[in-house]
Amino acid sequence: MARAHGARAQMALAFETVYGTPPASGYRLMPFARTTLGAEQPLLNSELLGYGRDPLAPIKDAVTADGEVVVPIDVEAFGFWLKAAFGSPTTTGTTPKTHTFQSGNWTLPSMAIEVAMPEVPRFAMYAGCVMDQLSWQMSRSGLLTATARLIAQGEAIAATTAAGTPTALGLQRFGHFNGVVKRNGTAPGSMRSSKSGRSSRPSRRNMSPEA
Repeated sequence: MARAHGARAQMALAFETVYGTPPASGYRLMPFARTTLGAEQPLLNSELLGYGRDPLAPIKDAVTADGEVVVPIDVEAFGFWLKAAFGSPTTTGTTPKTHTFQSGNWTLPSMAIEVAMPEVPRFAMYAGCVMDQLSWQMSRSGLLTATARLIAQGEAIAATTAAGTPTALGLQRFGHFNGVVKRNGTAPGSMRSSKSGRSSRPSRRNMSPEA
């Protein structure tokens, strides 16, 4: 088996029209620093007595597919993660446009995310991805990144891509030096660090195929 190289790893993302059904096209190539997306099925040890000292065969538990993605906070790609956390924004203006994301939506969009390692080859498609939590920390220095915690319906491994040729986005990152915290449009004062986040954990109840 070939060895995977991080320089060739890719992540493609598209929003689903039907929950748990990856679209055939419309994927965007997303910048990311690392990911722990994956599926696992634990084995449960038997608790029964009276069958001797040899252990009984384990029982398969439920399959879980989840993980985190660390992404840069940038001009274009980060908007997709904000949409996943808050829903579609209200857009006003022309040049420049203003996108306003509002918290409190009952229904959040689901995504199909493919993590590709072409030289293996291994293409892992995660369908029905819903944002569980989006968080980031601002400070005086360092790289400005955010962590997206996701819950998926399942994982499908293939030897070829199902995302086609994703559309590449221009990468224009923000830095800590340019950041400012405002309340009602006014900076409250000088701040050395800040933690921000959006939790969508009630969406766990909507992870069934019927949702």
